[in-house]
Amino acid sequence: MSVDVHQHLWTSAFVAALRARDTPPYLDGWTLILDGEPPYEVDPADHERRDTTGLELALVSLSSPLGIEFLPPEECWPLLDAYHDGALALGEPYGAWAATCHSEPDPDRLAKDLDRGFAGLQIPATAAPDDELLEVLTGRDLPLFVHPGPAGPAIGTPPFPRHAHAPATPPWWPALVPYVQQMHASWHYFHAVVRPRHPRLRVCFALLAGLAPLHSERLIARGGGRGLVDPGFFVETSSYGPRAIDAIVRELGIDVVVNGSDAPYATAPEPGLGAAADHAIKVVNPRRLISGKETRT
Repeated sequence: MSVDVHQHLWTSAFVAALRARDTPPYLDGWTLILDGEPPYEVDPADHERRDTTGLELALVSLSSPLGIEFLPPEECWPLLDAYHDGALALGEPYGAWAATCHSEPDPDRLAKDLDRGFAGLQIPATAAPDDELLEVLTGRDLPLFVHPGPAGPAIGTPPFPRHAHAPATPPWWPALVPYVQQMHASWHYFHAVVRPRHPRLRVCFALLAGLAPLHSERLIARGGGRGLVDPGFFVETSSYGPRAIDAIVRELGIDVVVNGSDAPYATAPEPGLGAAADHAIKVVNPRRLISGKETRT
């Protein structure tokens, strides 16, 4: 029985909340309208309960590229409340990452949301990590999940660059350029700035942190130091396959790589590194990310 730390599933309440809006992000029927990305035709079947055979736990999360967390509080919280209520009602084997407002961070509200039973907090990679929010997490010994944020302009704060989808670029551009760049920047920012302030924080970076760990040779050459592998910084495997996973394992070791699918937009990759590595990536490492405790079964 494996753990999947990265899924998306929109409940009826969340869909209704998106349809109630007339400015991005919103749903027009099943057409998703966002700033900085072309209209996207959502398949309703993608957000029905899916086959979870073989999964001990599937953690669903808010779709941070929608930009919800950066809306003004009066627009943000109704959407987040709809997401939270729907996610908690899914039942086993589903769990969920909480989300929170970044235009006006509210640590007390985050604490109340986490205490409802969420596995931890997800933030967009384009959000400057708020120390008070992170202290709420570490006080509860819960992890953080860093996920790509919006691809459009004028959302988020430095040092995270933003590149809007331009008409001349293909539809896959946001996923391959802004999302990867965001994760790359976030990985290095957390190491350089966040870790010294929050030494006990466990963090998981989506999509293998945009392969940022593979740039260690350039980091050393530019004076960033050789450094040590941080056992509290995990990377999840969504959207990649055996070649990228193998390269990351060679750089970071097996113990910080965790299974993620990004369902319904992708499927969990097969690492192709043998049974022991599979068990580590799909079972042992995700459990340690979530609980902070080591298990071998």
